[in-house]
Amino acid sequence: MKAMNDTLLRAARGEDTEHTPVWFMRQAGRSQPEYRAIKEKYSLFEITHQPELCAYVTRLPVEQYDVDAAILYKDIMSPLPSIGVDVEIKSGIGPVIDQPIRSLSDVEKLGEIHPEEDVPYVLDTIRLLTTEQLSVPLIGFAGAPFTMASYMIEGGPSKNYNKTKAFMYEQPQSWFALMDKLSDMTITYGKSQIKAGASAFQIFDSWVGALNVQDYRYFIKPYMERIFNELKETGVPLILFGVGASHLAREWHDLPVDVVGLDWRLSIKEARGMGLTKTLMGNLDPAILLGPWEVIEERTKAILDQGMELPGHIFNLGHGVFPQVNPDTLKRLAAFVHDYSSR
Repeated sequence: MKAMNDTLLRAARGEDTEHTPVWFMRQAGRSQPEYRAIKEKYSLFEITHQPELCAYVTRLPVEQYDVDAAILYKDIMSPLPSIGVDVEIKSGIGPVIDQPIRSLSDVEKLGEIHPEEDVPYVLDTIRLLTTEQLSVPLIGFAGAPFTMASYMIEGGPSKNYNKTKAFMYEQPQSWFALMDKLSDMTITYGKSQIKAGASAFQIFDSWVGALNVQDYRYFIKPYMERIFNELKETGVPLILFGVGASHLAREWHDLPVDVVGLDWRLSIKEARGMGLTKTLMGNLDPAILLGPWEVIEERTKAILDQGMELPGHIFNLGHGVFPQVNPDTLKRLAAFVHDYSSR
């Protein structure tokens, strides 16, 4: 193995770095022709069940783009079958659950995850990557309880999360029971990934921006505190990210996390002005990657200039790479971030 590039880990801890580290959410797959060829043969779940193949998909963007981290290729739905939730990833739709959660009895039927028995292929992929193949940190991840619950209650993707919110308001006892179950799953699953070799861990709370601050504090925040406090014991940097959740930025900053991920709606300068002193991650609008290079460079410069004012910035997109993005654009962008921020 080559010497470890630990730039991302140092930036996550707020230390000075030689350049701003960069990686891209959904960098594994999506727009890569090699990945598309694999997807013609295998589904997402089939890829993740084959450690050699999954490791290849995970490390490919590191080799192609020269980014400072790999993120494990899998889906936030991956652990759900382990606790008794039948989920299918349908093309063009996303995760679909045929038997949504409707009552406390449904919640009580959920089991516990035992990672070494239930998802050995995930852990084998991590071991393969971290002991043999990567010279950058591997980021493990999980979905946050609200986001997981929203799929489990809605039965699939939603635009307004009405069923989820109604369940939360009408059946608070059931909601809190579900949050307990999902928090337990997240902690156990997260610790197993870190034990297997992941050197940073990100929780995606993709849809929690649908809640206001009051509801977040009451229905969600105590569970996020418990999850991050438990994971903190592992010693790896912890990252929290969601979309459309700028109004929750201060709430996230209060949590025992190392890195607050921002989407493109809240600038780094604005976040700093709100009192966020922890490392910030982000936050180029991924749609800009479909525009001309001059625009990409201009917007990237503005983000880097704000990020370099203080130690503690990791460059990323404000959400995942679109399938339509040219891989050469990502390679050029990673090189530009490194060159422009070198100090």
